[in-house]
Amino acid sequence: MPGAFCRWLLFLSFVSLLVSCGFHLRGDPTVPAELARTYIATDDRYSLFYRTFRRQLENAGAELVESPVDATAEFTILADDTGQRVLSVSARNVPTEFEVYYTVYYTVRSGEKALLEPQLHTLTRDYTYDETQVLGKAREEELLRKAIVEDLVRLVLIQVSSIQ
Repeated sequence: MPGAFCRWLLFLSFVSLLVSCGFHLRGDPTVPAELARTYIATDDRYSLFYRTFRRQLENAGAELVESPVDATAEFTILADDTGQRVLSVSARNVPTEFEVYYTVYYTVRSGEKALLEPQLHTLTRDYTYDETQVLGKAREEELLRKAIVEDLVRLVLIQVSSIQ
């Protein structure tokens, strides 16, 4: 019985410590009033980042418009690039490890006012390559790229939600 009481007391003190320090889980990002009606300017409306960002921005409460004239803010994707690089090769000069990267460069403006200066983010993930599992490794690369984009979109939305 004393052991259970001690564990219960320890748990209560831990919870009170978390509450007293102001800890709380971060919820879904919300867009500030300046981005209530947003136009997304990009050269590639089919990129993975654009499609994912568009969907998440709508989920965060923004109304996406098709013309910059109708918008309260313009989110401009200046660069949207993805690819892979060889990280290591075997003694037979066969790639054994690759790095998948995704880079996005963007800015946010409202009229002539810059709400967010140009930002550059690059995220990478690496994976090992086995020439006997070509199809599986291609699928792994695709899944890594999607995960990178989800992380990038989350990062961008956090930055956008902090606009004052």
